[in-house]
Amino acid sequence: MNARDSEHGVLLTVHVQPNASRTECVGVHGDAIKIRVAARPIQGAANEELIRFIADRCALVRTQVQIHGGGETRRKRLRVRGITAEQLMARLLPHDSKGTVKP
Repeated sequence: MNARDSEHGVLLTVHVQPNASRTECVGVHGDAIKIRVAARPIQGAANEELIRFIADRCALVRTQVQIHGGGETRRKRLRVRGITAEQLMARLLPHDSKGTVKP
């Protein structure tokens, strides 16, 4: 499962592709949400861009999005406070022109 509610916020699994031309969520990658980030994985730049993207997309402040595990890898666990797992997935996943979530 990509996201689940917990007592400390939503636990979200993401697969990050750094050094992309733009930052975007492109769908599901196995059991994770795949997010391309327009930052290089140097000195935490890709992690900061990931946090910024999720916070902006979900109308949260950046301190509500934290890397909970995998800070040095492409596969990361995030804790997102102030939103439910259902709301988070609806705001992150890309939709087609009919409003259907793209796999």
